[in-house]
Amino acid sequence: MSAGLNVSSSAREDFAALLEESFLQHEITEGSVVKGTVVGIEKDVAVIDIGAKTEGRVPLKEFTGPGREGELKVGDEVEVYVDRIENALGEAVISRDKARREESWVKLEKAFEANERVTGTIFNQVKGGYTVDLDGAVAFLPRSQVDIRPVRDVTPLLGTPQPFQILKMDRRRGNIVVSRRTVLEESRAEQRSELVANLEEGQVIDGVVKNITEYGAFVDLGGIDGLLHVTDMAWRRVNHPSEVVTIGQTVKVKIIKINHETHRISLGIKQLLADPWEGIAARYPEEAKLKGRVTNITDYGAFVELEPGIEGLIHVSEMSWTKKNVHPGKIVSTSQEVEVQILEVDSVKRRISLGLKQTLQNPWDAFAEKHPVGSEVEGEVKNKTEFGLFIGLEGDVDGMVHLSDLDWNRPGEQVIEEFKKGDMVRAQVLDVDVEKERISLGVKQLGGDPFAEAGEVKKGQIVTCEVVEVKDSGLEVKLVDTDMQTFIRRAELARDRGDQRPERFAAGEKFDARVIQFDRKARRVQVSIKALEVAEEKEAMAQFGSADSGASLGDILGAAFNKKKGGDEE
Repeated sequence: MSAGLNVSSSAREDFAALLEESFLQHEITEGSVVKGTVVGIEKDVAVIDIGAKTEGRVPLKEFTGPGREGELKVGDEVEVYVDRIENALGEAVISRDKARREESWVKLEKAFEANERVTGTIFNQVKGGYTVDLDGAVAFLPRSQVDIRPVRDVTPLLGTPQPFQILKMDRRRGNIVVSRRTVLEESRAEQRSELVANLEEGQVIDGVVKNITEYGAFVDLGGIDGLLHVTDMAWRRVNHPSEVVTIGQTVKVKIIKINHETHRISLGIKQLLADPWEGIAARYPEEAKLKGRVTNITDYGAFVELEPGIEGLIHVSEMSWTKKNVHPGKIVSTSQEVEVQILEVDSVKRRISLGLKQTLQNPWDAFAEKHPVGSEVEGEVKNKTEFGLFIGLEGDVDGMVHLSDLDWNRPGEQVIEEFKKGDMVRAQVLDVDVEKERISLGVKQLGGDPFAEAGEVKKGQIVTCEVVEVKDSGLEVKLVDTDMQTFIRRAELARDRGDQRPERFAAGEKFDARVIQFDRKARRVQVSIKALEVAEEKEAMAQFGSADSGASLGDILGAAFNKKKGGDEE
């Protein structure tokens, strides 16, 4: 009996030692992931032995889900996360989800560092985006990172495993941000590179119009888009791409240019059509007149379509003979049919200069034909300037009356004050310069030139003058029976200094004076009372003898006066 007892005691000690050794070999710490064995399944939980004093229980739902294991059974070995080795009930608190999350974080960190894609499943929508299951780890997918273009409905994407790119990771906070768009862009870039490599400039292919903008249309060339710019749609002016193509339409296009760095492809339709500019100079010789349709109006002129694909510009300076500072839109309107003249054709720069006014008669030519020099016209005062009057004439042209042509005798600066805008004025045509577009008029010429009509006026001749105005410096007088006026200075009013006073005379008074200068060409006449008195004195002295005869000067002048008086009475 004693031997049996010794063996039993020894066996117990060995078992205790083996158990202790087992615990040491399988040291379990809280917060770690350990392997366990399913020892039982009770309703919705699995009983798992992790080698601790007691088993732990894990809900079966933690073992199911997209991309996870199939049905769990007794004997399966699984990894679980140890929250607590023993709770109040004496059981181990373990979790399969946390274990998987720990495993996923390690894999995701390696993938993030290597810039590798990861597989995940979109399973829920949250504010600003969606949540993605990355085999246990939950990541955030911003709405802007779902696709290359905005996606209204992500339902088809839910529950489907697909690749993502990790943009940001913060294990301490448990944050992961992923992008599906980056993956699509990379895949698309790879596809574009492959497609672009198979395309060549000058190649003609079919494409489908995918989108239309203000500046052109995007055409799908079988996985890659090309831009069909509005200027390459037709040789004619296209105001909007929708005039030529529609969304979904299949079009034949020519590849104009390929940028292998940016993968941008420029397309054209008009390049497949005959160039209307070929032989343009022969079809549109200079000075030829033809009709066209106004397609566009700008500040500097109007574009006129002569044929499909051929447009010319009427510069604002070539639109009207008389309307110089008017916007082209006030002369022509869009879609209006107009007659134009070809001014210049530049086939290299693809430019045609047109003239609109050249199809109409030059109004200065018409005026010159109807109103030759010397004819009389009438018009309204349009403007007054420091150098003359501008008169509106027939044909919407203006004529100018210079200050010097307002009056024969009075200064123009004085006469112009008698005119105001709107006055009707008669004038004579003095000159018409068609090239410079100038018409010179004269008002004073209507009354005739008094110097030209003065007849024979000679120096020394005695003339009768009428006082027009009395001034401190002399008299403004008019020669009777003529339209000539002149000014007699104070010194020429009398021989004696005491009588050289202008106030001795009154306006309207008449007297005789002697002409001391007459220049018809220079239009100048001067008269003098003093010169007349001196001449009469010399004549009297010559007639009655000199002072040496014994007669006084008073006697001589008295005798001369009496003789003149007797002659007047006779």
